Amino acid sequence: MRQNGPVTSATRQSETPASTLPPRLIATDLDGTLLRDDKSVSERTVAALAAAEAAGIEVFFVTGRPARWMDVVSDHVHGHGLAICGNGAAVVDLHGGPGTHRFVKVRELARENALDAVRLLRDAAPGTVYAVEQTYGFYQEPSYPKLHMEIPDLLAPAEELLAPDAPGAREPVLKILAYHPHLDPDAFLTLARLAVGDRATITRSSPSALLEISGPGVSKASTLALCCAERGISHEEVVAFGDMPNDVEMLTWAGQSYAMGNAHPDVIAAASGRTVANNDDGVAVVIERILADRA
Repeated sequence: MRQNGPVTSATRQSETPASTLPPRLIATDLDGTLLRDDKSVSERTVAALAAAEAAGIEVFFVTGRPARWMDVVSDHVHGHGLAICGNGAAVVDLHGGPGTHRFVKVRELARENALDAVRLLRDAAPGTVYAVEQTYGFYQEPSYPKLHMEIPDLLAPAEELLAPDAPGAREPVLKILAYHPHLDPDAFLTLARLAVGDRATITRSSPSALLEISGPGVSKASTLALCCAERGISHEEVVAFGDMPNDVEMLTWAGQSYAMGNAHPDVIAAASGRTVANNDDGVAVVIERILADRA
């Protein structure tokens, strides 16, 4: 996550008209958005989420995190208990608590697409190293850095990890992670999108040159749209929050959207409004205002 930038009030940007329909669903990113930098959820934010649900507004956590990393919010799911994980690759029921999450929907990355992305990106950016995120397993190349607080299930070249006879081959691939030790993060993202084309969806949420590669058309926005359609909720009735490039499509899709005070410039450009930084409870600030307007 980038360092906090200038803070503005939680107001809409006049050049981007926002929906005037009463919100029925709040969709919020976690890291750099709902969570403070120490990965905690403040008491003010917990109270705001509970108040929103008590007022009949659903809350969806929409994150790049895998299901097994959702313990940070498992105590705050209130009535709904659903989260969109892996940048839209999975919808997960959190009701059971850490270690007992149930996958409700999986939008996998086909192994042939993943192998194409690995090959094309190796050619375009020599030195790129990979990890593979599956529904329950995590695998990585030996040279992939220790970026995650977990021990991989297997170390091997990506081509072997994604082979039809690889360990866990019957388990869906949610995304692959591509890391480059030297490239600028935004430049790496642009290069990768040009190299891979429509074989996969590529985004990033890390301050380092770490890309997240999902199936074609899979994003936070597209999976959120599916979930809303199942509930009869239009995009105009959604309020979304985010801070990094993997939030851009969701913020553009939602009727009202807020970039955090610490957001990436692309996020600020995509959102219809801006709130204060994650460490200043920017999500809670907006929710409190929404509920006050409804009173």
